[in-house]
Amino acid sequence: MGRREDLLDQVTDHVFEHGLIGLTLRPVAAAIGTSDRMLIYHFNSRDELVAAVVTRAEDRAIAAVDALPGTDGVRQGVNALWAALQTDPLHRATDIYVQAAATGLIGQERFAAIVCEANDRWVRALEDYLVRCGAPPERVARVVRLVDSSLYGFHLDLSTDRPDELAMGVDDLAAAAQAIAAGWDPAALGRPEAPTSVS
Repeated sequence: MGRREDLLDQVTDHVFEHGLIGLTLRPVAAAIGTSDRMLIYHFNSRDELVAAVVTRAEDRAIAAVDALPGTDGVRQGVNALWAALQTDPLHRATDIYVQAAATGLIGQERFAAIVCEANDRWVRALEDYLVRCGAPPERVARVVRLVDSSLYGFHLDLSTDRPDELAMGVDDLAAAAQAIAAGWDPAALGRPEAPTSVS
């Protein structure tokens, strides 16, 4: 492992422990036993270091999903994924992604390609996992779109809502994911008509 990769792992470990928001070079360098000049040498700027940390956190999250065994059905798989998201490294990696979004880093054009590539790999990992859980390959992309965004929302709610209430909501999501995997099309419900004015 090269010096840059070693530093990146150390900074990522630090961020997992202390968070991403407010990260500055000098304190993080001191915390991992190096200098801010060494971080600048390897990463050019604080923003590029943060982008690299977000990508490394995503790498760890993807490895964790890749290690999840398949389950007996999509519903069980989504519930198992939610349980995994509440443990490390998935829990902290998700926190890092949310914090990066909150700081506006993810939307910056210089880093959009890096984050988009990491997101594409994350989606592929979720697709592979849900196929292991029985989702048909031709429907799995639609299932992942629903599950991925929804679980991020549930993750944010962990700070305010009771875990048992969230678990019921996740199971409702899991049941919907199972139905979509089985061929149910939510569009078949139709769209509500626009309200008519009453004179």
